[in-house]
Amino acid sequence: MDANKKKRFAAVIIFGLAIWFCPHIEEITDVAWHLFAIFAATILGFILQPIPIGAVAFIGVTMAALTGVVTVGVAISGYGNSTIWLIICAFLLARAFIKSGLGRRISFLIIKAIGKSSLTLGYAITLADFVMSPATPSSTARAGGIIYPIIRSLSTALGSEPGATARKFGAYIMQIEYQANAITCGMFMTAMAGNPMAVELAAKAIGVEITWSSWAMAAIVPGLISLAVMPILIYKLFTPEIHEMPHARNMAIEELDKMGKMSYMEKVVAVVFVGALVLWGTSELTHMNATGVGMLAVTVLIISGVLTWQDVLQEKGAWDTMFWMGSLIALASALSKSGFIKTVSTMAGDAIQSAGFSWLTAFMILILIYVYSHYAFASVSAHISAMYAAFLSVSVVVGTPPLLAAIAFAALSNIMIPLTHYGGGAAPILYGAGFVTQGKWWQLGFIMVTVNLVIWLGIGSLWWKLIGLW
Repeated sequence: MDANKKKRFAAVIIFGLAIWFCPHIEEITDVAWHLFAIFAATILGFILQPIPIGAVAFIGVTMAALTGVVTVGVAISGYGNSTIWLIICAFLLARAFIKSGLGRRISFLIIKAIGKSSLTLGYAITLADFVMSPATPSSTARAGGIIYPIIRSLSTALGSEPGATARKFGAYIMQIEYQANAITCGMFMTAMAGNPMAVELAAKAIGVEITWSSWAMAAIVPGLISLAVMPILIYKLFTPEIHEMPHARNMAIEELDKMGKMSYMEKVVAVVFVGALVLWGTSELTHMNATGVGMLAVTVLIISGVLTWQDVLQEKGAWDTMFWMGSLIALASALSKSGFIKTVSTMAGDAIQSAGFSWLTAFMILILIYVYSHYAFASVSAHISAMYAAFLSVSVVVGTPPLLAAIAFAALSNIMIPLTHYGGGAAPILYGAGFVTQGKWWQLGFIMVTVNLVIWLGIGSLWWKLIGLW
């Protein structure tokens, strides 16, 4: 470890100790406060990166266990989280796409059809996510299992790999999918696993029923505007080196001719891919867990010989992701159960309520606090379970129309995902591909979330008034 990294490592430790020994209010227990100190230090470690983030996260949960803040069982509980294993399966499915050549074939077919420019390809990926989102309740499955293998192979086909050539195309298209996935998650009740939780909490907290159609009707206008604006804005902010592709179609035709007919491995991967898509899309009917479907897909790939066990062991991105995401989920879950986040969010809401703001102003302030507090969460579901009911209740108390508040907080629970590289299930897969640095990821995330908030709270509010939500 060089001198600079030692300084950053020391800064993380000092930061954590400062919070640990800092006095706190009586409503927060010592255990909850100490857990917050470890969690905050871990997040700072993610930012400063004195060592790889997987190591930072593992040290974080280890310290939590050794200091008695959590039990060892709780510390390692995140590694058994179903979302983690869905992510791992997505990485392995992507490896099968690349190894078999099917990803390359699909990539050239896409280029042949609409590959006029990087911008049109960005819109194509955005459209694909939107079309699948109502029938794919797992955003991780949609982004990681379905779209990621395609855009990863497309990047390779265009000569863009992590590192020196990342900005040619790969970095841009990874951001496009991450942003598109977050927006589509907010547009339909069935587009993300945490959305039904918000519906249930709204019914229990304020007695409001959010139907599938009322959610879709409220979100369709601001959602479509966000989807239309996002690709061109990312293109301007994070311009890929490949702009126009005048020879792309001819190149694709030539490469497809060289590849010839589909091989056995390609056919197997294609069947597994379509089968997984169907099972993910019909989970409401079959009640099959998204992670179980992913595991089944990997099992078939191994039995058929497309993937060897060595392929599984060598998928370093999957195992690195398991360490940092699993550790963070364990810490975030424990922090939520400790009552820390609920206490802080309730105090924030009470302060706004007592300030005498109009309901609309108070509602906007609560939304902003709710959205930007996502920096402290490793999953949308954890954020919803910790803060949704409390903030929703305060909003209604200050005069916000109940259905408006319920749908707005629920939809924006997804719009906030891009703030970090750990903010949602798709994040570790797309960030883990290695095309975009953490600093740039956070910068673009903040900009896009802010732009989307302006769209949803600006144009969206006018639309919500037009359809009678307020």
